[in-house]
Amino acid sequence: MAKDKKAAKGDEPAERTRLKNKDYQSELQKLHVELVKLQGWVQKEGAKICIVFEGRDGAGKGGTIKAITDRVSPRVFRVVALPAPTEREKSQMYIQRYLPHLPAAGEIVIFDRSWYNRAGVERVMGFCTEEQVENFLHVAPLVERIMAASGLTLLKYWLEVDEEEQTRRLQARIDDGRKIWKLSQMDLKSYGRWYDYSRARDDMFRATDTEFAPWLVVNSNDKRRARLNIINDLLNRIPYKEVPRAKVVLPKREKRGDYREPDYPYRYIDEKY
Repeated sequence: MAKDKKAAKGDEPAERTRLKNKDYQSELQKLHVELVKLQGWVQKEGAKICIVFEGRDGAGKGGTIKAITDRVSPRVFRVVALPAPTEREKSQMYIQRYLPHLPAAGEIVIFDRSWYNRAGVERVMGFCTEEQVENFLHVAPLVERIMAASGLTLLKYWLEVDEEEQTRRLQARIDDGRKIWKLSQMDLKSYGRWYDYSRARDDMFRATDTEFAPWLVVNSNDKRRARLNIINDLLNRIPYKEVPRAKVVLPKREKRGDYREPDYPYRYIDEKY
């Protein structure tokens, strides 16, 4: 990436008018229908799909994941967002913590941050040594090649947001009681280290942007456009087909017969609205 304020070939999209909510919802509805078709195909074919979302704080990972999973089954689309490692997990082989969460047949697993924590936040914030980072950057492509060889489809998305937009979003979290929980002390500490994260990102791309598991970069300055573009992209990268379904017809309800509503003191909630 030539400049941190712009995603690759992202100058023009960043200048476009923000997508109106009405247009966004209309397009999202169409994509949700396709995601349901994808879900049926994954179950029928026993496909294994892993989607990784990475990016700076405030880049829009959480909102994108919600947009993807809003209308599908959580038993098929499983979201993994691991907390800080325990002392036991710290003593394990690094990748060991993530392997149990990889998809089995008929599953789509979405990582809200992933094993790439080691190349990003852990490196920038000093939670690991440079030797550990170098080892990770060497090993990660080897592990991902094994994933691909096992029949797993791995999609890695990097959401790129510029400095001004990140500041606006993080400030919005401070000012909105619904979003303040999203702003952690780690976010505050990392906010001032923009270029340290840039260097870490650049090293990560050079080492792990491979033909079998490439990094897919998303201009996320406009959240709505980014969500639609990501969903459209992942649908285009998976050769799914609509699985035929039998026509659904509601059966007739049984007759009341001798049933009578009981005279029971149900504890109804207050109807404030």
